[in-house]
Amino acid sequence: RFSCRRSGGGLVQAGGSVRLSCAASGRIFSSHVMGWFRQAPGKEREFVAATRWKGAGTKYADSVEGRFSVSKNSAENTVYLQMNSVKPEDTAVYYCAASSHFTMDSTEYFNWGQGTLVTVSS
Repeated sequence: RFSCRRSGGGLVQAGGSVRLSCAASGRIFSSHVMGWFRQAPGKEREFVAATRWKGAGTKYADSVEGRFSVSKNSAENTVYLQMNSVKPEDTAVYYCAASSHFTMDSTEYFNWGQGTLVTVSS
């Protein structure tokens, strides 16, 4: 399970930045990949990014590539999602999750963290 939180306060203005973090305190040993997903109002859950704990290989959705970045602190079992140049279309509840393998399919992830609402004003 993950404890997730957002740095900074509340509403984010378009063009601004926000950073999300998820810290794993439980069974991370079987997880090889950490993923970020989001769900906008009335939309299906959408893949945002995924990264391997070991080695290179971070995948970003086309909609966020060049604006979002994932970083890790393995010693703290923490993964970060840095969101820059945010757009109103980025408004969603963001989730972190773990998977046993690299995939963009949300159904193959487990240990979903608490959703964190990011609202981008236009």
